[in-house]
Amino acid sequence: MTFTFRPLDPLQDAELLHRWVTHPKAAYWMMQDAKLEDVERAYMEIAADEHHHALLGLDEKGVPAFLMEYYDPHHRELVGLYKPFPGDVGMHFLTPATEAPVHGFTRAVITAVMAHLFEDPAVQRVVVEPDVANTAVHALNEAVGFVPEREIQKPEKKALLSFCTKEQFLLATVVSV
Repeated sequence: MTFTFRPLDPLQDAELLHRWVTHPKAAYWMMQDAKLEDVERAYMEIAADEHHHALLGLDEKGVPAFLMEYYDPHHRELVGLYKPFPGDVGMHFLTPATEAPVHGFTRAVITAVMAHLFEDPAVQRVVVEPDVANTAVHALNEAVGFVPEREIQKPEKKALLSFCTKEQFLLATVVSV
């Protein structure tokens, strides 16, 4: 599977995002009760934030297939919860619910997301902080090289702080391909 990326347009993409983030499968995205306007507002705030970015991952036909966010943990999400290194970048991704799941799709998505982040030579390490209960994403994270460090308490959840260097990512994905 090959993916490309484009910046998310908070107004044009809001209906699509609303369907994705309010679906029961997206419970860990914590927007289950969001109205369309809430989604527009949330992504307009991200679009205006120099330290937080949202992209849509597109499939081979150019159709939106997943959501990716990345952020500077020196300024967003993890401020005061760990000491960021130079070159750290935080990441979230969301694959939408589907009636016809494709085996290996989510793994292909996280692999593409990581490869995209590491295309930037300034990125030395990716940090994630999924909910401790989200065991499915912990397994995906491990599959692409993430190493859990510790549990942290964020305002909205107890999270598993994990890190992945480019070397860890390459080793994990070369061995498993």
